[in-house]
Amino acid sequence: MKITPLGDRVLVKRLEPAETKKGGIIIPETAQEKPMEATVIAVGTGKVLEDGTKVKFEVAKGDRVLIGKYSGTDVKIDDEDYLILSQDDILAIVK
Repeated sequence: MKITPLGDRVLVKRLEPAETKKGGIIIPETAQEKPMEATVIAVGTGKVLEDGTKVKFEVAKGDRVLIGKYSGTDVKIDDEDYLILSQDDILAIVK
């Protein structure tokens, strides 16, 4: 299935965190924090301002980005977990 976000929305896939152990104890997945790093899968058409000008995206497909901890909406597509969020919710590009 092909997904194209609308407007200034971005579809990202969270990067899987490495399994962390504290003192030999494996922390269950439900207790771990959500990863803040993700890969951009698709971008929308861009934000249109009130005067009709279109703002270009600062991120592109394939970029590694840092996202806010509680930003976006979780979606499941073809048994894969993704996140749709506004470009404004992206904090930085990781190079």
